[in-house]
Amino acid sequence: MFCASKHIFGRLTPLRAAATSPTSSAFPPLRPSFFTPRSLSTQSRLFASVKDLYYYNNNNTSNSSKSQTTTKPTNIKDFVKIVEVGPRDGLQNEKTIVPLETKISLIERLSTTGLRVIEAGSFVAPKWVPQMADSSSILSHLSKSPPPAPSNLKVTYPFLVPNLKGLESALTPSHPASEIAIFASASEGFSLKNLNCTIAESFTRFEPVVSRALAAGLKVRGYVSMVVSCPYSGDTPPEKVVEVTKRLLEMGCYEVSLGDTTGVGNPYTVDVLMKALVEAGVPVERLACHFHDTYGQAIVNCMVGLANGVRVFDSSVAGLGGCPYAKGATGNVATEDLVYFLHSVGMNTGVDLEKVSEVGAWISEAIGRKNNSKVGPALLAKRPEPSSS
Repeated sequence: MFCASKHIFGRLTPLRAAATSPTSSAFPPLRPSFFTPRSLSTQSRLFASVKDLYYYNNNNTSNSSKSQTTTKPTNIKDFVKIVEVGPRDGLQNEKTIVPLETKISLIERLSTTGLRVIEAGSFVAPKWVPQMADSSSILSHLSKSPPPAPSNLKVTYPFLVPNLKGLESALTPSHPASEIAIFASASEGFSLKNLNCTIAESFTRFEPVVSRALAAGLKVRGYVSMVVSCPYSGDTPPEKVVEVTKRLLEMGCYEVSLGDTTGVGNPYTVDVLMKALVEAGVPVERLACHFHDTYGQAIVNCMVGLANGVRVFDSSVAGLGGCPYAKGATGNVATEDLVYFLHSVGMNTGVDLEKVSEVGAWISEAIGRKNNSKVGPALLAKRPEPSSS
């Protein structure tokens, strides 16, 4: 299968070239107009660095040659960190307010699965995101009663913070957060819609937040929204993503998560974006990928990120999520599906797939919504029926 797929992807080159023509109908939705074709020498080898998946020989010029050899990449990092965003990004779009007890129980259950980072809440104005109004109570509970976790595993619980007022909530003297996240946009339209300011103005707001957080000993993570396309501004040029990402890193963010907020990305657009970032000098070890699964491309986009050296991915248990400011956007890639994929290609996450599947089934039932994971329900369905005796 893998060898056949290698040749299939090798045949994508003429299709990509054809798609650059204004009159071509070859896969017109797949590649926005700004994604210009690259020369063969620099064109992507999507699977060159994925352990035990595809070893694509860049020097191979004859697919029919029986003397072909493949060279396995060296120094592959086998560990992938998963940032669980279900309790925040996953629940924030639920129209019915989820009880505080349910949110806390979700975080506590996730803490037992081997996940190292669980985004716990957001200090945004309740009138804009009412679902997150109880984040202070969540932070207080986590500080006073740290959830149980596997032995020798430290779990971090970041909170999203949009401004200084939000940071003050995160820095409550009795129970301060240990990590916060800030969120910028690569799209002017989305920045105005989501943050009520331009991209430039958003950075003016972020600077004192980041500097004060760092001075208080907090770690700061950055998010970039709309890295592929925006419902308000159209296609997002990769150079804009590069610009915003660099600014977040220069401000002091230890890591920047690239968000395909509407889930329109595909293997080619994501690969072009990753190449643009790396070629611009952005260290890939400081990047994370945050894919929504609106068009069912999240897992294959994760594979492209992995092939480009990314070793941090955001996901949401049971595929919870959406975006209140991006009509039609569905949830993040399901944590269960991401773990299954990563383990299947030889990567290590430290996450217990069965346990996280149980959490996905539980939260779906608790909030009365469909479980959007494919792997979780399939895995749990294989369990033997309980004995009636």
